[in-house]
Amino acid sequence: MTTTDARPPDTTSIDQGALEAFQQRTLARFVDAGVTIMIDLGYRTGLFEAAALGPATSEELAARAGLSERHVREWLGAVTTAGILHLDRDTGRHVLPPEHAALITGDTAMNLATLAPLVVHLAGFVDEVAEAFRTGGGVPYQHYRPGFTSAMDETGRRRYDAQLVDAYLPLADGLVDTLEAGTRATDIGCGTGHCLNIMARRFPASTFVGYDLAADAIDGGRAEAAALGLTNVTFEVLDVRELPTEPPFGVVFAFDAIHDQVDPHGVLARVHDALEPGGTFFMCDIKASSNLEDNLANPLAPLLYSISTLHCMEISLAGDGAALGTVWGEQLACRLLDEAGFTGLAVHEVEHDPLNLVYTCRRP
Repeated sequence: MTTTDARPPDTTSIDQGALEAFQQRTLARFVDAGVTIMIDLGYRTGLFEAAALGPATSEELAARAGLSERHVREWLGAVTTAGILHLDRDTGRHVLPPEHAALITGDTAMNLATLAPLVVHLAGFVDEVAEAFRTGGGVPYQHYRPGFTSAMDETGRRRYDAQLVDAYLPLADGLVDTLEAGTRATDIGCGTGHCLNIMARRFPASTFVGYDLAADAIDGGRAEAAALGLTNVTFEVLDVRELPTEPPFGVVFAFDAIHDQVDPHGVLARVHDALEPGGTFFMCDIKASSNLEDNLANPLAPLLYSISTLHCMEISLAGDGAALGTVWGEQLACRLLDEAGFTGLAVHEVEHDPLNLVYTCRRP
């Protein structure tokens, strides 16, 4: 921690009501930070799934989950006082209401608990990010792995399982028909390749290749493809600034990958050149404005800017890059796509996805 010679704030004109309201909001944020960690623990250990089976004491819940009762008892104290579980005072049992269970359990896109591991993982980099604040530069991507790889996979996997084929892909005019008929497609910054494996399974006439910097992520994509018996998808470790342009692709996908790039302008130009004439670029990226004032009413904006500060901006700065950040926004995204030479740009909202927009465009 550093100190400055700045004078203390002038308290003579303070609105006491505003002070007390901000005090309460600030304390609530610290409370929520602790609860986020408890949600992560409940998700990792299966405690929420065990609680969804019915009311339980700490002993009963620990036995269901195969965990230490003393740890479960203290965790129950946190999540019950937070209102995630309710306490039946007559029986001493803790109850997970079905409305809560719908949002923090199950192998569905509704499971919000999958976000907690990402937030908790990024919190571990505060020391490195603080040093970058002092010295400039950023935090290299490799420092975040392999934890970041698995956290991102958890965050998106269920959503894409439920929605990729039926909700996302139809947003691009004619894309499903193209994939059905057979084309050559790639996903740049593919992570663990789950989206590609979903598409390779659904569209056997097409061939798919995934590129990512992270060898651990690529290994995960290959392992999943092998487990599914897929023969029309491959994965390679590659900086997508070097995306092959021959032979050309019929479709290029990018799922929440462009805003992280060291050279997003160069990557988008490379995508344009790698597409065949009339080929489709399908970009899924963060739903936000490029203008801070337009994000003031966005309830997710504080989380998005925080993730950017702790990761997305950092990994670009570590390569002396453009540092677009997570919240590069719709206006800048459209401008960069236009500058890269794409035409027919359309921006789509996705039902049940509050985090992302889908941009579809073509190489002329």
